[in-house]
Amino acid sequence: MNKITTLNKIQQIIESSINTKQQLLLDENLLNTIESVVTLMVETFKAKNRVYFCGNGGSAADAQHLAAEFSGRFYKDRNALPAEALHCNTSYLTAVANDYGYDKIYSRIIDGIGNSGDMLVGISTSGNAANIVGAFEVARKKNIHTIGLTGADGGKLKPLSDYILTVPSNDTPRIQECHILIGHIICQLVEEKYFE
Repeated sequence: MNKITTLNKIQQIIESSINTKQQLLLDENLLNTIESVVTLMVETFKAKNRVYFCGNGGSAADAQHLAAEFSGRFYKDRNALPAEALHCNTSYLTAVANDYGYDKIYSRIIDGIGNSGDMLVGISTSGNAANIVGAFEVARKKNIHTIGLTGADGGKLKPLSDYILTVPSNDTPRIQECHILIGHIICQLVEEKYFE
């Protein structure tokens, strides 16, 4: 009996993931926004600007993953693209969190290294992560493009994002699964268009 219950639960989780992705597939506005982000990111790289990624927890892992797809490779053997996740320097991260507070870890580094024409991609399932919101506020002042990957209604990142990619869900694991799907789509298309 337990085995059947566990198998049913596994099927329900997979179906929930598929259903959320199906909603993405049918959301023409979201698909158009992804296309716009791809175009802007290609232009950003072609202008010799950089793309920065930030997130917390699982979203930090996604930020690091996506940055590596650009600075490493996705499908093609090609030159590296200037992309990085902002949380990878643990000495910086722990010093700023200790001295100024965790809410300042991304805004301070964007203030220090971000330049006009760069791009900041913030990944937050709620759209309300204070450290990402703060980084977007600094980015807007510095004329850095802001791309938000969120869930539900986009939260506080929505009005601070040049482009907002909201997954139509309040379920954190389903949102994160869709974020990596959207991220991989962007990686593939940017690589194809930049190196065509």
